[in-house]
Amino acid sequence: MNKLKQTRRGFLRAVGVGAAALAMGPRASGAADRTRAGKPNIVFIFADDMGFGDPKCFNGESKISTPNIDRLAAGGIRFLDAHAPASVCVPSRYGLMTGRYPFRTAIKWNNDRVIEKGRMTLASLLKKNGYHTGAVGKWHLGFEGGKKVDYSKPMRGGPTDCGFDYYFGIPASLDIPPYYYVENDRCVSPPTERIESNYTKGVSRIQGAFWRGGGVARGFKHDEVLPKFARKAVSFIESHQADAKNKDRPLFLYLPLAAPHTPWMPTGKFAGSSKAGMYGDFVSQVDDAVGRVLAALDRCKLTDNTLVIFTSDNGPVWYAVDVKKYGHSSVGRLRGMKGDAWEGGHHMPFVAKWPGKIKPATSSDEVICFTDMLATFAAIVGDKLPANAGEDSYNILPAMLGEKYDKPIRQATVTKAGFFTIRQGKWKLILGRGSGGFSAPRRIKPKQGEPKGQLYDMKTDPGETTNVYKDHPGIVERLTKLLDKYKKDGRSVSPRR
Repeated sequence: MNKLKQTRRGFLRAVGVGAAALAMGPRASGAADRTRAGKPNIVFIFADDMGFGDPKCFNGESKISTPNIDRLAAGGIRFLDAHAPASVCVPSRYGLMTGRYPFRTAIKWNNDRVIEKGRMTLASLLKKNGYHTGAVGKWHLGFEGGKKVDYSKPMRGGPTDCGFDYYFGIPASLDIPPYYYVENDRCVSPPTERIESNYTKGVSRIQGAFWRGGGVARGFKHDEVLPKFARKAVSFIESHQADAKNKDRPLFLYLPLAAPHTPWMPTGKFAGSSKAGMYGDFVSQVDDAVGRVLAALDRCKLTDNTLVIFTSDNGPVWYAVDVKKYGHSSVGRLRGMKGDAWEGGHHMPFVAKWPGKIKPATSSDEVICFTDMLATFAAIVGDKLPANAGEDSYNILPAMLGEKYDKPIRQATVTKAGFFTIRQGKWKLILGRGSGGFSAPRRIKPKQGEPKGQLYDMKTDPGETTNVYKDHPGIVERLTKLLDKYKKDGRSVSPRR
């Protein structure tokens, strides 16, 4: 079953990309692209709390300008049914890095190490295959010792112990203290000073320029973080290309931005640049950071042989009052937001561009999950995952490349967002009533005779407006048993031989 859709000319018009721009194609790289044949550079850009409806290329009614994300989409493929394995930060990142559903591990919320020692990650897989691996941005997968870490000593259990040759970033979200930078495995400057909590009038307490009070490093400024991450990412690309020892060594850059998660702090020309308030302006600044990375790839003549992926870790914090105020829905026509079992919490924009491999201006409605990146990257570099890695990772490369295949790549997709959710084909089962997350009602206790959960036909009802749980008991039973099997087996992918 080949689900690839090519609506090239109409799509380009919708996102404002001219045919002439596409006709130019990727910039020629010639001998200057020093990547080993068959192993592309890989750049994975991970926005923080951005909704499916924010980029113009996913929502023509968006009030936010996103020309660089749109340019990626015009040159590549949009996945229209891509999902995070959770609808909040830490578990979503764990699933991405390990190819394993985050419900299978104990998620620690005290900044302690989350990724188990010895577990394969995207970075360790690619490093084993000759890649120069770097990460710039929000880690949020902890360090050994958690909040009791000794800042004068190497910080173990972080990116450099999970396969990355280089790391620069912050330990958690920009609204969670303490606030400081980490480079490789060392604290750049310890959080010896204190900053008070900050709020913005006219929005909820967890919106606007919000952060919690706590420890902060001297000179640390929240509004400087996004620009600094963009500069560091560009520097990693440029230094990789300038180093002679990387002549036959492809790069992997993981760029988990800390925006547009709170605090919403658009700077300079971005303040007032959208029609969706501070949040929309901050999304525009995220798009600019994407553009800076793409420009660096162009300057270094790496574009032709680089797979660039853009997505977001989970949904936004965007209430009905915000939609009414700005006429902008951050989740498009989906229901819910961050934290929710409803689609707005975990149904993400997902774009992949790989010149000469992925057909430009295409889209796919194949259901995919972030956990699929490990198996997909393994397929790209011609490696085979061991049996104890990527237990929930499916190879989606055929969907990326527009190849023909007979059945869906995934048997089913599980998301843990307050409630367990399992999706198979057009059916989505939620094992509970309510959002399970941030949206009201969060949890509903069923009365006698009422459905215990929620079942939606995502083909005819993508907005999850009609609960048909009681109408299809056989489907509810089948999906519940499949979820139980996944839990019992410790994996959803058949054991690799």
